[in-house]
Amino acid sequence: MGEEGGSDKLAFPSLDMSDLEASLPLRTSGLPPADPAVVGNSLKHKHQYLAGEQLGVLESFSPNVKKRVAVLQDIQKTHDEIEAKYFEEKAALQARYQKLYEPLYSKRNEIVNGHVEVEGITRDAVQSDGPAEETKEKGVPDFWLIAMKTNEVLALQISERDEGALKYLKDIKYSRIDNPKGFKLEFYFDTNPYFKNTVLTKAYHMVDNEEPILERAVGTVIEWHAGKNLTEKVLRKKPKKGSRNTKPVTKTEQCESFFNFFKPPQVPEDDDDIDQDVAEELQDLMEQDYDIGSTIRDKIIPHAVSWFTGEALQGEELEVDDDGTDTDDDDEEEEEEDEGEEDEDEDDDEEEEEEEKGRKLPGRVSRGLSTGEQPPGCKQQ
Repeated sequence: MGEEGGSDKLAFPSLDMSDLEASLPLRTSGLPPADPAVVGNSLKHKHQYLAGEQLGVLESFSPNVKKRVAVLQDIQKTHDEIEAKYFEEKAALQARYQKLYEPLYSKRNEIVNGHVEVEGITRDAVQSDGPAEETKEKGVPDFWLIAMKTNEVLALQISERDEGALKYLKDIKYSRIDNPKGFKLEFYFDTNPYFKNTVLTKAYHMVDNEEPILERAVGTVIEWHAGKNLTEKVLRKKPKKGSRNTKPVTKTEQCESFFNFFKPPQVPEDDDDIDQDVAEELQDLMEQDYDIGSTIRDKIIPHAVSWFTGEALQGEELEVDDDGTDTDDDDEEEEEEDEGEEDEDEDDDEEEEEEEKGRKLPGRVSRGLSTGEQPPGCKQQ
């Protein structure tokens, strides 16, 4: 037997990573290998502080515990090296298949926008058959608007006013970027009465040191036509009676809109005095912003047809537990069990609702990012 405590020493053979590395393809530039923990670069200092405190805790352990921890660290290091190679191979595989997807996306774009006609429909037939409205239709109207609204994450971001502008959306493309590393989304629009831009972009820049971190997001500055800015609302107040100023008082406020997606939350350059609550709120906003971008990248672009038809919802609606049971059935059983309690508490709930009327709870400033509630309507006054 070995050391005190009667336990044998465990020897862990060191793995030769050179053979594994040689068998894998070279790392491809672009997206970081893993889904990033969405934390701004300046917020990283907060985590570094916590890491320093953790080191102090480790120093308080006995020499024997420290030796065990050292061996565990070697195990973790080996695991992380293997995991890094996995992500390299995964990135290379994604890049390879992305090239296979591109021709399909191009064909989809041509059909959606009426550049080509599908088999069985001729242009002569379209012009001569059916109602006058139908003969004027080209491609698939409102394709991207419907696909995006079908997705729960994006539906919360799209206001009723946004729909008019999103009807002009022709295509959405995704691409990797090298310097800085990350990815870019491109939204192609037809000429429209809302803004001058034909392409709106959103880029996510990553820091890939020890772990992939979202450094910042950058969006296109939208060139709105006069009076058409969907991200703002103009409030006009009539002057008070007897006031010398007879002109209406105007005030511009930010408005909930999908197009706020192109004005992502920014991390302050000087974060020395950043408040912890402010840092947490900023991190939440960045996470929500990244969630929207990754949803468009991973779900909408590759599966746009399924979202347009609603077929994609079939896989989203039904959640199955690890034991194979349907969570919907469990929810129904819980509802039946709680039914009696709900009846007893119904009067109390009604009283609380009455008290809540007239009280408005403060909410976070969302800059167009969903906070879990449907944003209020925004109309030009």
